[in-house]
Amino acid sequence: MSNEISFTTSTIHTGRNKRVCKNAVNPVIQRASSLVFDTLADKKEATINRAKGGLFYGRRGTLTHFALQELMCELEGGEGCYFYPCGAAAVSNAILSFVKTGDHVLITGAAYEPTQELCNTLLKKMGIATTFYAPLITGEKIADLVQPNTTVLFLEAPSSLTMEVPDIPAIVQAVRKVNPEIVIMIDNTWSAGVFFKALDFGIDISIQAGTKYLVGHSDTMIGTAVANARCWEQLRENSYLMGQMVDADTAYMTARGIRTLLVRLKQHQESSIKVAKWLLEQPEVKTVYHPALPSCPGHQYFQRDFTGSSGLFSFELNKKLSQQELENFMDHFKIFTMAYSWGGFESLILHNQPEEIARIRPNIERKLTGTLIRVHIGLEDVNDLIADLKAGFERLK
Repeated sequence: MSNEISFTTSTIHTGRNKRVCKNAVNPVIQRASSLVFDTLADKKEATINRAKGGLFYGRRGTLTHFALQELMCELEGGEGCYFYPCGAAAVSNAILSFVKTGDHVLITGAAYEPTQELCNTLLKKMGIATTFYAPLITGEKIADLVQPNTTVLFLEAPSSLTMEVPDIPAIVQAVRKVNPEIVIMIDNTWSAGVFFKALDFGIDISIQAGTKYLVGHSDTMIGTAVANARCWEQLRENSYLMGQMVDADTAYMTARGIRTLLVRLKQHQESSIKVAKWLLEQPEVKTVYHPALPSCPGHQYFQRDFTGSSGLFSFELNKKLSQQELENFMDHFKIFTMAYSWGGFESLILHNQPEEIARIRPNIERKLTGTLIRVHIGLEDVNDLIADLKAGFERLK
């Protein structure tokens, strides 16, 4: 897509050429395993171009996948994009594509819990060591953690649940100074690849659970990994060898979701900030962990490096709720519903007790004492959402 048009316009029009759309507004849904060749010459050409957008075999992609790959590269500024059946698969396969027995990986200690479990179980069994670092670590301190066999640095911004925003430029610069060859990855789901342009900060691979904001409607699952030129071929070929792919319908639904992504994110941002500021004023709330507010650890880095915020954040209550209080609070919301995942049009709510946070986030520098509530602010009327939360606090009284 031409650089002469705006980013907003490019997300609407990229990946909609005549080859993939066949004169329709949207790309075709090309469901295929076998793709036929009329001649030996056609088969030879397809084999040569199998990793370059040529129709070869269903697992390499169809026109539907090629359209989404082009769109994702436009969105995140990468050389190529690989698809996985979910975000966790994107994380695990991206890491596995660049490690071997005897290697060492550095990963934020406040990463998504399944990401940590991958390191503590599968990587450990493979003889790959992991060091979990504090999410607000300085560049100088993380440089001290780099070992001669460190091959991967894994970031997440903001942190899952506790929402710290790290000083990413300082971390990247410090690690590159020690070893320029280390592959740096980030779970960039919270920003949807829009509010934080990871590859512009020297990161090699930007990973998303596209299930969240890219799809946007809580009705299909996909993981994406956008890589720079240095890492794209290895990521692509190793992911292919591990059998990773998504079906054409999922690719189509993801591309369709991205067409409205920026409009949806604008509303998620506006409403979440309004709810977060309201929460700060409530006597039941100890503090609010929303990256756009000064009360969130790393807010200064968010202001410097991010261009906006999404709808997911957390807040800590003044006390740890008893089981009865939890049930009174959580079981009776009219709009907020309890569900894993987030990023859809609907508002969600979950909780964690302080001892749970201490167990799954041993590397965070602050210790929580009150029940942590995580909310995703959807596209409902924001005043209705505030009223629903207000009623929840009333139930605690």
